[in-house]
Amino acid sequence: MSEHPAWPLTLYYDGDCPLCAREIVALRRRASPQRLQLVDIAAPDFASAAGEPDRAALQARLHARFADGRWVSGLDATYWSWRAAGLERLALLLRWRGLRRALEPVYRLFCRLRPHLDWLPHPDGAARCRQDGCALPPRRDEKP
Repeated sequence: MSEHPAWPLTLYYDGDCPLCAREIVALRRRASPQRLQLVDIAAPDFASAAGEPDRAALQARLHARFADGRWVSGLDATYWSWRAAGLERLALLLRWRGLRRALEPVYRLFCRLRPHLDWLPHPDGAARCRQDGCALPPRRDEKP
């Protein structure tokens, strides 16, 4: 991957994931829209465009696309989103070969466990639940 990316980077994230949403809050605070665009794949109106990975693929692994159409996924998507947000020192950790080898299996495990983390507090909790009811989907262990 070129060290001279074609900004902006479009990061496709799962807004229903509490941990993912917390990271997005931090990225949104730091990154300008000229460098980072954020797309919530959990939004009801989300639809993949032709030639893009479908929702299932996007939910299975973090994906990002540069303005020139190049895609990155997994830890590479994390690396470039951190770079887009100006978190250069943090991003450099993901370039260390030994650390990267150690983080890859942890990342794959997180991807498998992520759908089961809906019990964690969500940073948008107050905005998602209003007086007329909660906009959150029912938990898997609850009856609708």
